[in-house]
Amino acid sequence: MPLLASIPSPSQGVWNLGPIPIRAYALCIVLGVVVAVWIGERRWRARGGAPGTVTDLAVWAVPFGLVGGRLYHVITDWQIYFGSDAPKRPIDALFIWEGGLGIWGAIALGALGVWIACRRRGISFTAVADTLAPGVAVAQAIGRWGNYFNQELFGGPTDLPWGLEIEPGHPGTVPGATTYHPTFLYESLWDLALAGVLILAARRFGLRHGRVFALYVAGYTLGRFWIEGLRVDPAHEILGLRLNQWTSIVIFLCAVAYLVLSRNRTGEEPVGVFAGDGEDADPAHRRDQADEPELGGGEAGSLPAAHEDTPETGGPAGSASAGSDDAPADSGEGDRAPAGAGATGDGGTMPEPEAGRR
Repeated sequence: MPLLASIPSPSQGVWNLGPIPIRAYALCIVLGVVVAVWIGERRWRARGGAPGTVTDLAVWAVPFGLVGGRLYHVITDWQIYFGSDAPKRPIDALFIWEGGLGIWGAIALGALGVWIACRRRGISFTAVADTLAPGVAVAQAIGRWGNYFNQELFGGPTDLPWGLEIEPGHPGTVPGATTYHPTFLYESLWDLALAGVLILAARRFGLRHGRVFALYVAGYTLGRFWIEGLRVDPAHEILGLRLNQWTSIVIFLCAVAYLVLSRNRTGEEPVGVFAGDGEDADPAHRRDQADEPELGGGEAGSLPAAHEDTPETGGPAGSASAGSDDAPADSGEGDRAPAGAGATGDGGTMPEPEAGRR
C-alpha cells in the first residue's frame, strides 16, 4: 500500500558561517532555554517576585543542566565513547553540540543549580520550581526538534501518513524500511500539552509548595514511558524494558508520592526582595504575597476573608490590632495604619499561623 504522505528529514543539520559551524541541535536547545526563561519571568512576576529573578537563576540552571544531561548520557552509553570497539573517541564525550543529552541528568543537576541560586537569594526553591515547570516543558518540546535535525532517536518502522523519513545507515534503521515513528514529534506535542495542563491545574487548584513541579515530573515520565517503548536506537534493557523506561517508572512513583505527602502543606514561600528591602525590589509586591494567586484567581491557602470586618478589631481581618508587628494590639491604631503596614499586613494577607507551617 503506497504511503499517503511522510515527514521528510532535513537535508542538513549544520550550516557553516565561515569557519563557525551553526548546529540546529544547539539552536533548538538555546531557543528552548530562552522561551523557558521568558515564560518563567512572566509567571514569577505574576506570583509577586522581583523582575529579572528567573534570568539570574538561569545563569546557574543552564550550565548545571547541560553538564548533568551530558553526564547522564555518557554514563548510560559509555560504550559509545570508551568501549573496546567504540564508534566515537573519548574526547567526543565533550562534544555536546553533536547530540546526546539525558533529560534525567539535566533536570537533576539543573535543579541543583537553581537550589544553590535560591539559597543565595533567600527565596523559596519550591516556589521557583512551580513557576518554572510549564516553561521547562515547553523548552523540552522545542529541544526535541534537535533530534529531528540529527535524524536520531526515532521509533520503529511505520507506514502511517506521518512516518518520518530517515536516511539508511543511521543507528536503529532497518534494512528496507524508509519511514519510522517520529518520536521527537510525539514527545514535543506531549510536552506542549503538559505545559497547558500545568498552567490550568495551578490556577484551578492553587497548587503550591512544589506540587506543580511534581505534576510536571509525573506527567512527563508518563508520556516518556510509552514514547521510549517506540524507540529503536540501541539502549540497555532490564527485564524487557529499556533503561529509560525503568527510570520513568521510578521517578513517576516518586513524583506521585510527593504529591500525596505534600497535599496539606501550607505556609509562606518567600519570593525574594520586597519593597523597601533594596534597589532590586519590586514595588508592586510585598513579602507575604508569596502564596497569592498567579493571575488573580482564588486558590487554597489564600485568605479571602481579609476584607471582612471582625468584631475583635472593628476593621479588616488581619489588621495591626489583630497581632501585626507594625502596631501593638492595644494601640487603637489599627484603622489608621499607614499604607503597606498594619491593616494590610504588608501586602494584603496575613502570614499563616505558626502551627500551620510545615
